[in-house]
Amino acid sequence: MMSIDPKTIHQGILEKYRKVSVSPETLFRYPTGEASALGLGYPLALVARVPAPSRERFVGVGNPFALGPIRQGEAVLDLGCGAGFDTFVAAQLVGPEGWVAGVDLSPEMLAVAEAGRVESSFPQIELRKATVEVLPFADATFDVALSNGVLNLIPDKPAALREVFRVLKPGGQLQACDMSLAGDEPPPDKSPWSD
Repeated sequence: MMSIDPKTIHQGILEKYRKVSVSPETLFRYPTGEASALGLGYPLALVARVPAPSRERFVGVGNPFALGPIRQGEAVLDLGCGAGFDTFVAAQLVGPEGWVAGVDLSPEMLAVAEAGRVESSFPQIELRKATVEVLPFADATFDVALSNGVLNLIPDKPAALREVFRVLKPGGQLQACDMSLAGDEPPPDKSPWSD
């Protein structure tokens, strides 16, 4: 198994998502955008309230909301929130009494999410630049943590999972959709996040 420095992985992710912040077209081998979200079972009524730039940049691989309920008033953490698609969906579900925090490594993607937050007037959303391996929240803060195609990108998965379960309240839930490699690893000269 090849070993890549975590900083190199983070840099590759930053480069790819800098491009996604402009447009995800041709950057993924699976569907993206609003049509993809609807195809994954997101309800049209929730999708319609997500700001258009976030809908256009949806690159999720599944629907973490299908894995368990999100209730009014809950605190939800969106890991690797990107342009904020799942953050905006969660904000609708928790309502004005709830709180949704989105973290992402990419300043460009967070800028898209922040513009959408301002445009859509969801005061229960907070966005922060952070890695999943080092979350800027106190222990036992969240009822639910969401991950949509993010865990596979994290170099130190054990550290990331320790952090996620540290910030979840007792009985809290991680609702994660992801993909994994089936078959051989990519050649050493071609990283999985390159063009």
